[in-house]
Amino acid sequence: MKLYVGNLSFQTSSFELQELFSGVGTVESATVVEDRETGRSRGFGFVEMASQADGEKAISELDGTEHNGRTLKVNEAKPREDRGFGGGGRGGNRGGGGYGGGRNRW
Repeated sequence: MKLYVGNLSFQTSSFELQELFSGVGTVESATVVEDRETGRSRGFGFVEMASQADGEKAISELDGTEHNGRTLKVNEAKPREDRGFGGGGRGGNRGGGGYGGGRNRW
């Protein structure tokens, strides 16, 4: 069962996250999500528990508890939504070249 863990302290490492959840059940993986450019924690992560029962136990025992001065938010991870191509509002080759909203009209 994959869990979302939110409101993590920016000092929490993936290893520390794994250690925290292994006190509740068998952890298959634990990852703190980091910013691509800076490598700094983004304050949330994911933990993969070995079974549904371990995942549910982790939610009931760790959601709302304090860790490194922050109150954890633990719940079942939702599937990532398809954002489509471009990943955001500035996808494609639409660079704003100044004149005419980015379109060359020569």
